[in-house]
Amino acid sequence: MASISRLSDILSSLLLLSLSLSLSNTCLATSRTLSALVEQQPLVLQYHNGPLLKGNVTVNLVWYGKFSPAQRSIIVDFLNSFSSATAPRPSVSSWWQTTETYKGGRRSLAVGNQVLDEKYSLGKLLKTEQLIALSSKAGIKNNAVNVLLTSADVAVDGFCMSRCGTHGSGQNKKSKFAYAWVGNSMSQCPGQCAWPFHQPIYGPQTPPFVAPNGDVGVDGMIINLATVLAGTVTNPFNNGYFQGPADAPLEAVSACTGIFGKGAYPGYPGKVLVEKTSGASYNAIGINGRKYLLPAMWDPRTNTCKTLV
Repeated sequence: MASISRLSDILSSLLLLSLSLSLSNTCLATSRTLSALVEQQPLVLQYHNGPLLKGNVTVNLVWYGKFSPAQRSIIVDFLNSFSSATAPRPSVSSWWQTTETYKGGRRSLAVGNQVLDEKYSLGKLLKTEQLIALSSKAGIKNNAVNVLLTSADVAVDGFCMSRCGTHGSGQNKKSKFAYAWVGNSMSQCPGQCAWPFHQPIYGPQTPPFVAPNGDVGVDGMIINLATVLAGTVTNPFNNGYFQGPADAPLEAVSACTGIFGKGAYPGYPGKVLVEKTSGASYNAIGINGRKYLLPAMWDPRTNTCKTLV
């Protein structure tokens, strides 16, 4: 199972950056020596020879809790943008095309079944095993991802503390199936799971970006949904593309934490596009005139984190 822990990665990077600056101020020669010692090797996600999701992939949705029609439309439009060729670049579909450089080639996404669970059938505090059970409500099919989306008033084990979303696999009598979960963090930890649309709890307190769809919680969900979907198709069963231990892997997008545009560094998401009238920040255009902010994705052709702008 792979989880998103964007804030902890960002904070760790900030601490390392602060230490490096301090050492530079006290002793430049020592700083250069330390920099040489800790120089990072090129990022490489190894392929572990497992099955990948490819071709026409169906995304089934389970809406758990209260989502307004406007919130659902933001997310559905985002998912329908993955395979749209009509949006101008930089587009959501051009961002997704990077997954084609992984083994298996082209991967198109289409929204399938949608299930509404507005009465909180399993309560408002969910455990990991319940995520699997709830996601399976959308039906189990081959070459599909069942995505569970939880509303802002639902708490999930590890949510905000160690993860903003996750993906993994479940098992029924016939076969395995891939699932993913992302929660709306607006009421619980927007500084962790909706950054850079909200100031972080720790680190540089620079002004947050303006959310392109006017909903900090849902625009933050888009970032995390993009992360888990890229991780799911390239590492659906913990034996695809990743670096590090299988139970805590760096994957297609989670390996590029905190990078949204050129010039990004710890605490600064990089240079992105800004809507003139609203001041909203974005780097991808979707269908129906939607704009989104999407994280960088690791490109196996160049072994680098690829940004749209």
